[in-house]
Amino acid sequence: MTSKFPRFVLAAAFLFAISALAQTSSTPASGSPAAAASSAPAPAAAPATTPATTPVVLTGTKVGALNIEGAVFGCNEGRKELDALQKKFEPKNTELKNQNDELESLKKQLNTQQASLNDDALANLKKQIESKQKAFDRSYQDFQEEVGNQQQDIFGKILGKMAPMVVKYAQENGYGMIIDTSKPWPQGPVLVAGAGVDITQPVIDAYNAQSNVPAPTTSGAAKPPAPKPAAPKTTTPPATTPTTTPKN
Repeated sequence: MTSKFPRFVLAAAFLFAISALAQTSSTPASGSPAAAASSAPAPAAAPATTPATTPVVLTGTKVGALNIEGAVFGCNEGRKELDALQKKFEPKNTELKNQNDELESLKKQLNTQQASLNDDALANLKKQIESKQKAFDRSYQDFQEEVGNQQQDIFGKILGKMAPMVVKYAQENGYGMIIDTSKPWPQGPVLVAGAGVDITQPVIDAYNAQSNVPAPTTSGAAKPPAPKPAAPKTTTPPATTPTTTPKN
């Protein structure tokens, strides 16, 4: 399963970070539009003190490339959260693998025995395969959605703390623009970005120092955003010709 994080999550997090930094750098005068805006009820997703209309201007001239998903899941906190998430879903992962193994065994039986089975036995075996395939597909889809939702929660939680640090990093290091390279072109907007402009590792290092979260001992590198069943080979055999081709 590939990670799919809505772009509005990224935009909102950085908007809040920029607004928060703007508030600390300048206090609006009483009676001004900014003061009125800050005293109005804030949306549920934003901190009550966040003025949504006060930007921070980056005065630098450098352009930086940041893989924000790589930074979130590559930092110590992100890796720790993913380790915990994977352990949490290990029982369900094992259950799905067992269901898949049973399904593949029935398909193999159909391939090898269909010529010798009578019509009733053949129909019953096909019906059994179809029923188990549907049950597996539903369980696997629910599993993917649940893992994806919890992964997105982790992403949003860490990004909310990392975004202000990224803005501060840009200000202190002369960056006028930072582009997100999480998705390769054409899924993402960046056609190509050289290693010389990539600031992902410096951001990870800075966040690790800020968070004081130690590196996980179970792995030496960031894991994929979501665990998957070990062998998700699922293909429903057609009514007349069975198949064991794995589904990508």
